[in-house]
Amino acid sequence: MNDAVLYAASEASNPLVPNVWEILVTTLGFAVLLFIVTKYVVPAFEKTYEERAQAIEGGIAKAEAAQAEANAALDEYKKQLTDARAEANRIREEARAEGAQILADLKEKAASESARITEQAHVQIQAERNAAITSLRTEVGTLATELASKIVGESLNDDARAGRVVDRFLADLETQQSAGASK
Repeated sequence: MNDAVLYAASEASNPLVPNVWEILVTTLGFAVLLFIVTKYVVPAFEKTYEERAQAIEGGIAKAEAAQAEANAALDEYKKQLTDARAEANRIREEARAEGAQILADLKEKAASESARITEQAHVQIQAERNAAITSLRTEVGTLATELASKIVGESLNDDARAGRVVDRFLADLETQQSAGASK
């Protein structure tokens, strides 16, 4: 029996040679699995891959469009800022010119008002001087007539005579003042 066991064991299986049924079942299982993966799994992966690629490309396109829009808005903002600065400078210059014009007008008005006041003061001073001269002539005339009456010893109440005496006295007084001023 020993020989029979050895013979059966030698024919039973060689570990290096695979069993045909195992190869067939494994190949069939692999084919079914390959069919399922090719038919269902790979298209699902391809679809997901394509969706992601489109989403990324769409996101990139949106980002580029947003970047272009932001650049355009920035350029517009810079243009508006430059225009606003130019407008502010123009307004500032207009205000300076207007201020200078107002100042010149005020100076001119002040000068004309000053000249008017000065002229009015000169006229008033001349009128007051004339009034003072007239008043002084009257007072001096009265004093001169009284003094002459006392010196001469007769009354000089006659207006014509008194006027002549006063005029002569004032003429002499002016002559003396002129002579004293020229010395």
